[in-house]
Amino acid sequence: MTTTNDYFAHETAVIDDGCEIGKGTKIWHFTHIMSGCKVGENCNFGQNVVVSPGVVLGRNVKVQNNVSIYTGVICEDDVFLGPSMVFTNVINPRSAVNRKAEYAKTIVGRGASIGANATIVCGNDIGEFAFIGAGAVVTKEVPAYALVVGNPARHVGWMSEYGHRLKFDDNGIAICPESGEKYQLENNRVQKLIEK
Repeated sequence: MTTTNDYFAHETAVIDDGCEIGKGTKIWHFTHIMSGCKVGENCNFGQNVVVSPGVVLGRNVKVQNNVSIYTGVICEDDVFLGPSMVFTNVINPRSAVNRKAEYAKTIVGRGASIGANATIVCGNDIGEFAFIGAGAVVTKEVPAYALVVGNPARHVGWMSEYGHRLKFDDNGIAICPESGEKYQLENNRVQKLIEK
């Protein structure tokens, strides 16, 4: 096991030169963090994770077992990546055609959760606090707070920042049953209302 003053890496983990790893981060068995990655503080990587060159992860990102994060992905703070989910980075891959210059950027907004075995097709941003169901295949942009499921992923509802399905009243207001925070649905967009 490798423990520095800043982060922990299991002895089977591989961390290439040129990576920035934030304080308090934990990197477990057989995980490979490739060159040029930037990883924020207090992140956690399960086993068998691959993080390709140049990936950027914010603070407190949780990466479960068997996840692949390819070049072009940016995850903001507090993102959850479920077991065996995967990002792509090329729309039309071919083994015999080099398309490294065509890697598409995908941004996962703060607090978003992506379920087990989901696939995020590159170039489709995920909004803040969105919730991607297990096994979903995301082929278009996902708005903030949206719940999407299926293949291809379809929008079926809205989620609170605490991960509860929101039920809106006739005035377009919903209350999270855990936090008591209020949300407003207007023009097919959700925002959290700040109490004054």
